[in-house]
Amino acid sequence: MEDTHAHEDPHLEPTDGQEETLTKVSGMYKDWFLDYASYVILERAVPAIEDGFKPVQRRIMHSLKELDDGRYNKVANVVGHTMQYHPHGDASIADAMVQIGQKDLLIDTQGNWGNILTGDSAAASRYIEARLSKFALAVVYSPKITDWQSSYDGRKKEPINLPVKFPLLLAQGGEGIAVGLSTKILPHNFNELIDASIKHLKGQRFTLVPDFPTAGVIDVSQYNDGLRGGKIRVRAKINQLDKNTLVISEIPFGTNTSSLIDSILKANEKGKLKVKKIEDNTAAQVEILVHLPAGISPDKTIDALYAFTACESSISPLGCIIEDNKPLFIGVSEMLRRSTDRTVHLLKSELEIQLEELEAQWHFSSLERIFIENRIYRDIEEQETWEGVIAAIDKGLKPHISHLKRAITEEDISRLTEIKIKRISKFDLDKAQQYIDSLEDKMAQVKHHLSHLVDFAIDYFKNLKEQFGKDKARNSEIKVFDDIEATKVVMRNTKLYVNRAEGFVGTSLKKDEYVTDCSDIDDIVVFTEDGSVLVTKVDNKTFVAKNIIHVAVFKKKDKRTTYNLIYKDGKTGPSYVKRFNITGVTRDKPYDLTNGSPGSKVLYFTANPNGEAETVSVLLRQVGSVKKLKWDLDFSDVLIKGRSSKGNIVSKYPIKRIELKEKGVSTLKPRNIWFDEVVNRLNLDGRGSLLGAFKGGDLLLVITQKGVAKTLVPDVSLHFDEDMIVLEKWQPNKPISAIYYDGEKQKYYGKRFLIEQPNKEEWFISEHPDSFLEIVSTDWRPVFEIEFPKPRGKDPKPSQELVMEEFIAPKGIKALGNQVSAEKLKSISALEPLPYEEEETVSAEDMEVVDPKQASEPTQESPASEGQKDTNSGGLQNDQPTLF
Repeated sequence: MEDTHAHEDPHLEPTDGQEETLTKVSGMYKDWFLDYASYVILERAVPAIEDGFKPVQRRIMHSLKELDDGRYNKVANVVGHTMQYHPHGDASIADAMVQIGQKDLLIDTQGNWGNILTGDSAAASRYIEARLSKFALAVVYSPKITDWQSSYDGRKKEPINLPVKFPLLLAQGGEGIAVGLSTKILPHNFNELIDASIKHLKGQRFTLVPDFPTAGVIDVSQYNDGLRGGKIRVRAKINQLDKNTLVISEIPFGTNTSSLIDSILKANEKGKLKVKKIEDNTAAQVEILVHLPAGISPDKTIDALYAFTACESSISPLGCIIEDNKPLFIGVSEMLRRSTDRTVHLLKSELEIQLEELEAQWHFSSLERIFIENRIYRDIEEQETWEGVIAAIDKGLKPHISHLKRAITEEDISRLTEIKIKRISKFDLDKAQQYIDSLEDKMAQVKHHLSHLVDFAIDYFKNLKEQFGKDKARNSEIKVFDDIEATKVVMRNTKLYVNRAEGFVGTSLKKDEYVTDCSDIDDIVVFTEDGSVLVTKVDNKTFVAKNIIHVAVFKKKDKRTTYNLIYKDGKTGPSYVKRFNITGVTRDKPYDLTNGSPGSKVLYFTANPNGEAETVSVLLRQVGSVKKLKWDLDFSDVLIKGRSSKGNIVSKYPIKRIELKEKGVSTLKPRNIWFDEVVNRLNLDGRGSLLGAFKGGDLLLVITQKGVAKTLVPDVSLHFDEDMIVLEKWQPNKPISAIYYDGEKQKYYGKRFLIEQPNKEEWFISEHPDSFLEIVSTDWRPVFEIEFPKPRGKDPKPSQELVMEEFIAPKGIKALGNQVSAEKLKSISALEPLPYEEEETVSAEDMEVVDPKQASEPTQESPASEGQKDTNSGGLQNDQPTLF
């Protein structure tokens, strides 16, 4: 409560008979806040479903129509005219108009209207011009069916809603923040909206997904029809120009080239990725060149750009619209249905008005014909009063009006008296009858449209698409994205150190033992002498526990790294051996690898990135009557179990020491790899087509439609060209067969060749611009069928079978090959290849994919007894175990 009188002038005393009053602001606040919230929601932030406009946009479009004479108008003039209807400043009107103009749908612009790609703003409103587009004139206005209201000051009339006969809100999109709610409706493709409207009118199902003017690649699998809780992932389109250059040709919606480049530079400064320099060549089309330092993988950099920069973003739609002066949350499909139904209603209203106008024209034309043909105008010559004139004409018309569709009114007779003598004297009965007949044809057509209203609406939408949709193809490419793990693509931008005795790990302990290179988003796994393990985030300095025996970068869900452990249970208990993986743990929570008895201690430990299982010699202390004091233990005889397993007993007597007898051999077999055609990536999870079983040195063969062959290490981070036509496991001794057209010689050639230089991209057809690859095969003994076109007036040449191993022997990849034909070919197709028995290979249960991060990160530690350091990782080498 506030004493409002306390703020008044103290010199103003209340007059006699007046009393001081206290005013409570709580009631005022309640009413005023609701009024303000309602005003912002209804009059500023949220578009109406009826026409898709916010009030300021509607008033701009109304002003443009009032000023429209076919010529351009200064935007400043339009803004000033709009201020007659919009009770706000000119800046907000100008900004709203620029946003409409940049969507390139309703306003035909001239001058510098800014650039949505670069983020450049428009010139001042006095320098740019605008007029209504042909599309806007065709679908937005229809004064005869528009409902009007007084403007804010009562001087003008403005439309309550414009009669828009198109789902404009979905085409343009809309975004606004009101009091207590917001809206974010994404733009959709013009032609797809029309197709969806037609499907709705036909009673068919339809699906809508966004389409952005900045193009890019989008994943709409979680769009949720534009409702709350849905999201769209948007990515820039990034391709590899050469081994050291990436080119960004399309950007995500909601960003521009400036903000995108800034995000890349920030990620580079933080060490998330490495970039040499960036060039922005954007003009009408986006072109950002990202130059990489030598030795940096372009594929991993592409993934890093998606993971750490604005090259990928997530957009959360929220469909909120105004209907009947109330906010309503609905999906885009329902928005389209309501918009389409409203379009049908508007078309019906226009047809009904058109029919009324035609009937009125027919009625008066028929009266005029009767009036002149029967010379009824002579009956009024002797009449002296107006009433007499009306009565005389009415009397003269009565014998001839039986075919009329409505009764004659005094207004009809009055109009007849206004016909000029000149028109009567030149009146042509035949032409008049032809005009009446044409009106009857038009009325019949309108009635037909009214009785077949849905068909008429479908034709209306088809006409819109034909007239305005030719240059409105989809911009955004729809794909399903793969999930990028940031820890797998981040650059190693810092170094990890450890103080084993004191139990500290971190990036700032530069005077202590170096462990490995890592990134600031990595997790590290730490093992201690008391048999505990802990996973923690990389930090400057972290205390874990004293007597650290192993530190390494932790890889979540890593089933390859196997830990071999022998520990003593308690101070006097038996010793146990175990093998285990650590695939997932709770961060900063210590886990006990022993049986949990106080005084337990690790006697032997190795970390084996490839599942190695070594053989050790166990030596016991001389105690009592123990006879066997030494024996060998092979870790391959120990099953790999969970980290919490107790393990197998080694001995109940005290162990003097454990010695390495034989190095471990990798227990990993070749592993299967798949290619997922949906996301265009390799995987180990069984998604897509099986490419085969790969061992460490095996490579992938990739052939593209442009005539390029290359072999690649099968890395799950690889990106593949869109024109890739062959992807398979490479067999070095298996020839590749191809038929191509040489643009320079203008002839077809066939060749067989082997890949001579692995890991190198090479053309196997000529690089002439008119050259093209006709067909390629990786079968051992392929057979092609060649068909020739039919000459005019002659029979076609019979088809030929071409057995490639008989046609040509394998040659170099750059060889021209043998001529297949100098004539034009109709088609070349592959037939069933000749039989060939391949050499038997060892079957594989699993598949191995090279992980560059793991390959450069040995995790075995040097023996603590010798105090040696492993400068690669600080981990324990399995051939140099830690002995305690």
